[in-house]
Amino acid sequence: MIEVKDISFSYSPARKILGQIGFDAGRGECIAVLGNNGAGKSTLIKCLNRILQPQGGSVYIDGGDVQRMRRLEIAKRMAYVAQKNEGDRLTVFDSVLLGRKPYIKFDTTDRDLEIVSAIIERMGLKEFELRYLDELSGGEMQKVMLARALAQQPRVLMLDEPTSSLDLKNQYDVLATVREIAKNEGICVIIVIHDLNLALRYCDRFLFMKDSSVFAYGGREVMNEDNIREVYGVDVVIADVNGVSTVVPLPKS
Repeated sequence: MIEVKDISFSYSPARKILGQIGFDAGRGECIAVLGNNGAGKSTLIKCLNRILQPQGGSVYIDGGDVQRMRRLEIAKRMAYVAQKNEGDRLTVFDSVLLGRKPYIKFDTTDRDLEIVSAIIERMGLKEFELRYLDELSGGEMQKVMLARALAQQPRVLMLDEPTSSLDLKNQYDVLATVREIAKNEGICVIIVIHDLNLALRYCDRFLFMKDSSVFAYGGREVMNEDNIREVYGVDVVIADVNGVSTVVPLPKS
């Protein structure tokens, strides 16, 4: 599905952000990108679809080289949701409809409208669909941006801290919905996330970043106490709470 080879990025020669990052992920998988602030997580996912142009390395989607694709081709394959989004005088429905832009040639079709309506319903936004974006809360806005990205019907969905503006219930509801859509529709989801417990609950593989590089990558086996301590500098235990694996930070002695 997606294969990332030796991605490197610097804002200046003296400021290396990413150094030869590589990983791969398949259809229906949810990948958590983890690490301290400044580790390069957000920069990495912006490099995958050329929001930022990496200085080295390659990204392949189903064998196709993203570096050789036109923007329209990338938009049909990859969707990105930023951590923060500005509201404007678009309705929720029209904003989600913008996700169909890569597919619209002359005018919207009945199929476009059906896709948008179904996603709005699925994301629990039906009661807001005629409200303007600048009337929404931060959490509501985040759900709209996610709905717009899903309207692109991407093969790879990249989310930068998608739960940062959401309350506790919506954090779990939104990630559960994203995981369900990923599994049912074969979408690879790459999530920059700080909450290790949400990552454990909803992600299949875990990419730990430290010092501009991949510290560890793999399945549940890499989400362990030693790796968390090395990456975050915090002692933790991973305990079973009612059948759910939970990361518990330990107090300093």
